[in-house]
Amino acid sequence: MSHIWLESLITENAQQGFELAMKLSRMGVKYTQPSDEVRGKLRSAYEENADSLIATSQVVAINFQTVSAANNYWRS
Repeated sequence: MSHIWLESLITENAQQGFELAMKLSRMGVKYTQPSDEVRGKLRSAYEENADSLIATSQVVAINFQTVSAANNYWRS
């Protein structure tokens, strides 16, 4: 991955911040496992596993905390 896709953590509102947190989470997986084919094969191992889904939610929550802090929690 050579192109810059993340210019800033600053967003206009919390909804955009959550969407950025989701993208950060997805991109973390993509950087860790760059093969689309391998990620596709692994999906069935975690898409119906409650522990895996909870762990995924935790990663998103941590990323959302980071984005929220960068945006001063959208306070003016």
